Amino acid sequence: MPKPGPAPRRPAPTAPQIEVRRVAATAAEALERADEAVDQLLDAGRSPGEILVLTVGEAHPWQQHELSFGKERYWAQLSEGGDVFYADALLTRPARREVVVLVANGGPAARAAEAYAAALGHASVLLVVCGDAGPAAAGAAGAVPGRPVSA
Repeated sequence: MPKPGPAPRRPAPTAPQIEVRRVAATAAEALERADEAVDQLLDAGRSPGEILVLTVGEAHPWQQHELSFGKERYWAQLSEGGDVFYADALLTRPARREVVVLVANGGPAARAAEAYAAALGHASVLLVVCGDAGPAAAGAAGAVPGRPVSA
């Protein structure tokens, strides 16, 4: 009886590819462009609970508004997952949404690059980068460049 040969090799599992869309904007324009991108995503049929908006600089006005009701209520919204959630780009709580909108609205370039890498980890399908998220945005591993949402 012949000796069985080695088992066939299975390809290693690959990490899911995240589409990256860039939206040109200055730091001063980034929040407005991000709001436009969120509106377009909702108009295209995305549910609000699929979207996470992360800011590199000053907090988004909606985040500031939600925090005015207290931190416990604010963080409960992340867990509930029923609406667009706004947070700091270096969010340390576990959060995974299909779409992440990264708002490069200020701060040092190193923080923007770090935020870009973190945002990729929070997105499962699409990352929309509004503004200059630093050199990492030009070619991060695992990212597939896409077309801008708006310019």
